[in-house]
Amino acid sequence: MFRTKPKTTKADKGRKPAWKEWLDSLVFAVVAATVIRFFTFTAFAIPTPSMEGSLLVGDFLFVSKLHYGALTPKTPLQIPLTHQKIWGTNLPSYSRAIQLPAYRLPGFTTVKNGDVVVFNYPPPIAGEPDHPSDLRTNYIKRCVGIPGDVLTVKLGEVYVNDRKLPLPEDARSSYFIRTTEPLGEAFFRRYGIVNDFNSAEGPFINWQPLEAYDAARRTSVPVGYRVFTSRRVVEELKALDWVQGIEPVLEQPGRRQEGIYGGSVFPWNIDNFGPVRVPRKGMTVPINRETIALYGPVIQRYEGHEMPVVTATTVEIDGKPLKTYTFRQDYYFMMGDNRHNSEDSRFWGFVPEDHIVGKAVFVWMSLDPAPKNGWNAIRWNHLFSPVR
Repeated sequence: MFRTKPKTTKADKGRKPAWKEWLDSLVFAVVAATVIRFFTFTAFAIPTPSMEGSLLVGDFLFVSKLHYGALTPKTPLQIPLTHQKIWGTNLPSYSRAIQLPAYRLPGFTTVKNGDVVVFNYPPPIAGEPDHPSDLRTNYIKRCVGIPGDVLTVKLGEVYVNDRKLPLPEDARSSYFIRTTEPLGEAFFRRYGIVNDFNSAEGPFINWQPLEAYDAARRTSVPVGYRVFTSRRVVEELKALDWVQGIEPVLEQPGRRQEGIYGGSVFPWNIDNFGPVRVPRKGMTVPINRETIALYGPVIQRYEGHEMPVVTATTVEIDGKPLKTYTFRQDYYFMMGDNRHNSEDSRFWGFVPEDHIVGKAVFVWMSLDPAPKNGWNAIRWNHLFSPVR
C-alpha cells in the first residue's frame, strides 16, 4: 500500500518556521518596550533616604516623560533596555561613536516649584566614567527653584522670590530629643525612624544616641537622641511623658560648610544658602569672582562650549576673555525632602534642562529594606500612592 505525500499548499509555503515567529515576537517586544521607555514612562527605584519621608527607600515609581516632553536620545548606539552597563557586567552598554543633539518633544506642562523630578546627575561622579548626559546616573529630588527664581535658605526654610516655600508634610529634618530614659530601635521604628545598615548604598542613620559622661558611674549614659524625622512626628513625640524637649538641629548663619556649592567664596551651609538666581535661557550675568563661583561650572560643563577656560576670576571661550555671559538653556535648583540627609543642588549646583528625565507620578510597589519575608516586606499603605 502506497502513501501519497501530502500536498503543500500556498499557505504552508508562506508560513515561517516557529523559531522565526518567536524571534519576530521578541524583536517586536523589545522595540515596543524601548519606545515606551524612551518616550512615555520609565520605572525608577528609590535607593537612598534623601526624599524621606515623602518617598521611602524601597519605593518603586513610574516616571512620566509625557509631562515635560520626552528628550530625544543623545546616544543612539545603546543596547535596548539598558542604562550604563550590560546586565551583570562592567562593560558599557553604549557607544559614543554617534552623539546627536537632544531635542525635547512637546509636553503638556513644564517643571514647577514643588514637582518631584527625576534627572541625570549633572557633575561627573568621582571614580566613575563620565557618561554622556543622557546616560548619567538617575537622581530624584524636589524642584525648589525654576529658571529666573531667586532662592535663599534661611535657618532651614526655603524662600523663593522672598516667599517661603511650603515644606512637604512628611519632609524630614534633624532634631535633638532630650529624654529621661533610654530608647531603642523598636520605639523609633514605631514612628518610622529606622536605621538601615544592610543597604549596598551604605548605612542610613536616622536615629543616633547622644551621650554624656556620668562621673559617679564612670560610664557614658544617653541624654538624648538626634533623629531625622518630620514635623508631624515631632508633635506626636512631644506629647510623651519621657520626652523633656525637642529642638531642631540647625547650622548657624555665617558658618562655611565644606563641600557646599560656591563655598570657596560664600560662607554658606545646608541651612543658610544664597541668595542665588537660578539661570534662565537668555539671562546675562557679569563675569567676576562671585558669579564665577556660582556659574563657572555651569559654563564649563553644560553649555556646549568646546574647551572653555574658567579660572577663579576669568572666563575664556574660543580664546576670548568675557566680561559678561548669556546662558544657552534653562536650569533648576533641586533639594531632597530629607533636608539634612540629602546631597543636592546645595552641594553640586544647578540641573540643566537637558538633564531632566521626567516627573515622578506614583508608587506602584514599596518594599521595606529591613529583613522581612514575603507579604510582611510590602508596605501596603504606600502602594499605588501618588507622588506629592
